Amino acid sequence: MEFLHTMIRVSDIDTSLDFYCNKLGLIEFSRKDYEKGRFTLIFLCAPEDKNLADENRKPLIELTYNWDKEEYAGGRNFGHLAFRVDNIYKICEKLQDNGVVINRPPRDGHMAFVKSPDGISIELLQKGDNLEPKEPWLSMENTGTW
Repeated sequence: MEFLHTMIRVSDIDTSLDFYCNKLGLIEFSRKDYEKGRFTLIFLCAPEDKNLADENRKPLIELTYNWDKEEYAGGRNFGHLAFRVDNIYKICEKLQDNGVVINRPPRDGHMAFVKSPDGISIELLQKGDNLEPKEPWLSMENTGTW
C-alpha cells in the first residue's frame, strides 16, 4: 500500500492557497479544471517533496474546489493534516504574525495545532527532539478546538 494524497474540500481557492502556500509554506504542484464535473483539483506539496521521482510517489494534498457552492461540515469535513517542521516556534510565530490563530500552542516544544480557512485542523510536529519549552508559548492557553 502507498500513500498518495489527502483530499480536502475548500470553499474559496484564493483564501485556501493564501493559507496553505503563503502562510504554511506549501507549493502548488499541479492544477486541473474539470468542466464536465464542475470542479477544480489543485495538488500541493512541501518544498522538500517537490523533487521526488513522480507524481504518484509524492505525499500530496489535493484541494478540491466544487464550482457549485456547498457548506462543508460534519461528515464532509476531515480530521487533521500533520506536518513535521524544523522549528515549531518559528513556524507558529510566522503563522501568528500572518493572522493565523494558534489553537493549541507548542507549550511542550513538540506539537501545535492551527486551522485552515475551511476549519481543517493542521498538526505541526517538531522534527527530532522537542525544543526547550519557552515563552510566550509555555503560558499560552488553548483557543477554540482542533
